[in-house]
Amino acid sequence: MCGIFAYCSFLKEKSRKEVLEVLCQGLARQEYRGYDSAGLEVGKVAGLRKQIASSAVDMNKTCVSQVSIAHTRWATHGPPSTSNCHPLQKGYTFESDTDTEAVAKLIKYKNLTFTDLVKTVLKELEGSFAFVFKSKHFPNEVVTARRGSPLLIGVKTDKKLKVDFVDVEFAGQDNKDVKIDSLQPGSPTALLAPPSINPKDGLPQPIEFFVASDAAAVVEHTKRVLYLEDDDIAHIADGELHIHRLRRKDDNAQSPGQIASTRTIETLEIEIAAIMKGKFDHFMQKEIYEQPESVVNTMRGRVNFDTNQITLGGLRAYLPIMRRGRRIVFIACGTSYHSCIATRAIFEELTEIPVSVELARMMSVVFLSQSGETADTILALRYCMDRGALCVGVVNTVGSTISRETHCGVHINAAYTSQYIALLMMALQMSEDRISLTERRNQIIAGLLAIPAQIKKVLEMDPVIQQLAHSVADNKSLLLMEGALKIKEISYMHSEGILAGELKHGPLALIDENMPVIIIMTQDSLYPKAQPIVLCNEGDDGIPANAKTIRVPRTVDCLQGMLNIIPMQLLSYHLAVFKGFDVDFPRNLAKSVTTE
Repeated sequence: MCGIFAYCSFLKEKSRKEVLEVLCQGLARQEYRGYDSAGLEVGKVAGLRKQIASSAVDMNKTCVSQVSIAHTRWATHGPPSTSNCHPLQKGYTFESDTDTEAVAKLIKYKNLTFTDLVKTVLKELEGSFAFVFKSKHFPNEVVTARRGSPLLIGVKTDKKLKVDFVDVEFAGQDNKDVKIDSLQPGSPTALLAPPSINPKDGLPQPIEFFVASDAAAVVEHTKRVLYLEDDDIAHIADGELHIHRLRRKDDNAQSPGQIASTRTIETLEIEIAAIMKGKFDHFMQKEIYEQPESVVNTMRGRVNFDTNQITLGGLRAYLPIMRRGRRIVFIACGTSYHSCIATRAIFEELTEIPVSVELARMMSVVFLSQSGETADTILALRYCMDRGALCVGVVNTVGSTISRETHCGVHINAAYTSQYIALLMMALQMSEDRISLTERRNQIIAGLLAIPAQIKKVLEMDPVIQQLAHSVADNKSLLLMEGALKIKEISYMHSEGILAGELKHGPLALIDENMPVIIIMTQDSLYPKAQPIVLCNEGDDGIPANAKTIRVPRTVDCLQGMLNIIPMQLLSYHLAVFKGFDVDFPRNLAKSVTTE
């Protein structure tokens, strides 16, 4: 599934209208993940709201306790349609095209308690999944489970929690089906009120639970969240939260977080303002204009410009191991992959360690992901962990799978530019013991000090770039790696990033008088070999007077590429807006790719 949201409230009077609004808002917060269906509606969450408003249900009816579920998803089999959506409830005849219907049918065969029923069914399943189960046979109960796909639980109470963890209850090793009486009162795993949700006075108090695939869906309700590990089964009933664990044959290969006896309730660091558009027309526009602040936040507390020292606290203890490694491997997808390509050369120059994509035991592996939940990257992470590699994570999301399962890492605030800066700081810290590179390191750190102001200066050229976008918006194709990706993603124009030296090896045959070509030629070591056409440095007198130019400030060579990409971000944004496309929800794409 692309986005799950469930809302459970106990001793908290809510009307149907209020509950449905919480559900719809939870789905809306996860729209960026990509989907083609929402609940029983094919299309966007806005369509689901209209369908709810036109229904004959009494919206003012209230209830003291309730559990409700909602989701967004892709139609993995068959076209997007009402019959290809969840939830599922009628009969044993398969009525839809969705593969998950098999789970709903399978779970009706056993006559057990709700939790044991889910345990029994999950033992029959393979692959990645995240489920929220609700049943008319178990009113006001919800059971959730995950394997491979992300899932978290937000907890909201009027009073402070007594402790900040929930104990994990382990099932028997060899029992295929758990006995019905195994959770009856008097048993060690009886459904007693967990101390984690009992207020200090011990009296029953109102409590709300929010189950979601993404923290963005719960942050407006609560900042206290609990992240489920693979094969965790969470049971919510009567205001109580229990976490059970399904034992598997490969328990020895599980991460320390998975086999821990407790699940910690953490406090989210993100603010509601971070997931709102504010004064901007689109989220993409907001992300572009927030890059100066994001870069500053990425460096804050990590770069001392007085002493030219870099301190990445999460890596400090592992630096000796990384320096002894024979190889450093970057593993990433999409934009994260491009930030690895862009920083590979400076990483090798500073660390004097080869950077590649080969696997070996004596190496360090760096995993980059915006969401921290990219399925392909997580598979590679677990492969490397099993083979003894030191695994480092660079992610946007604290608490994500990659941030929890890597040995160490760096948390950043935005995508390409912050990843770029984080990798550069990593290389600088690893090279701090190389005296011969002191001058080079000081040059780069001086460039880091100036880069936020230079980004702001590039953003001031937005009107010029908007005019350029208008002039090329009618063309069918563009040539330019990261800039080309952004143009393809949101403007649906074919765009290809090609190295200048490769033009003669085939791509030049595509060029004619109708083909727009954007050439990035700033004053680096390759500058004398070509003539710039569009994007160049300020003060470059070698540009023909009649050429269309986008002039960016000149900075240290290893930071120039990051500065150059910002005009391409603006260009792709304006191209999509001119064509009338939704830049925040490009078709067929998901921000968090959680399937293999």
